[in-house]
Amino acid sequence: MRKIGLVGGMSFEATAIYYRKINEAVRARLGGFNSADLVLGSVNFQEVVDMQKSARWDDAGRHLGAVAKALEGAGAQCVLICAVTMHLVAPAVEAAVSVPVIHVIDETAAKLKAAGFRRPLLIATRYTMENGFYQARMERHGIDVVVPDAEGRTATHDIIFEELCAGVVKDSSREVLLGLIQTAKAQGADSLIFGCTEICMILDVETSPLPAFDSTDIHANAAVDFALAE
Repeated sequence: MRKIGLVGGMSFEATAIYYRKINEAVRARLGGFNSADLVLGSVNFQEVVDMQKSARWDDAGRHLGAVAKALEGAGAQCVLICAVTMHLVAPAVEAAVSVPVIHVIDETAAKLKAAGFRRPLLIATRYTMENGFYQARMERHGIDVVVPDAEGRTATHDIIFEELCAGVVKDSSREVLLGLIQTAKAQGADSLIFGCTEICMILDVETSPLPAFDSTDIHANAAVDFALAE
């Protein structure tokens, strides 16, 4: 089994989901009491949030790159950034290590393409929906990502940061997100991406109005694929 390195803490609620999903997948595949061989570097999320708010993405890239390098030094044979938004600085993390950085957008795109979907709605933080890095990476795979309107993006961002990152799940917020999904469906979206780790806390793939792809689940399973490959 190869050792997985997790750049976590963004939020710790999200990292706990990664830890659980990775270990559940290893146990499901190997049986018994098998669990993942992994190492975690958990950052202070407040420091990262401050960098996000002030658009100090270069600083954030150096910060996460240093964490990834430490994980490699601790024996990690691959690295995951356990936050979709922080894939904005994935190039800096990739440059800091010699081991593979498993990229959440590439893995999610592969699942969408395999299922025949090309126009997904992205539900994520404002940074992920508005910066353009997510859409550009998806375009490489022939996928045209759509996002909610300005009001919808603000509502989604606030639900993530003010509620889900604090472990708070509200039925009223779920209804807001479902309304955005229904609107996108009516406008031609053919699928849905849970584009923030915490989205799976409030929405369910099985009951989504659109065929849904949980990028956290996809990312975690990609790490297990790597760890257990012959």
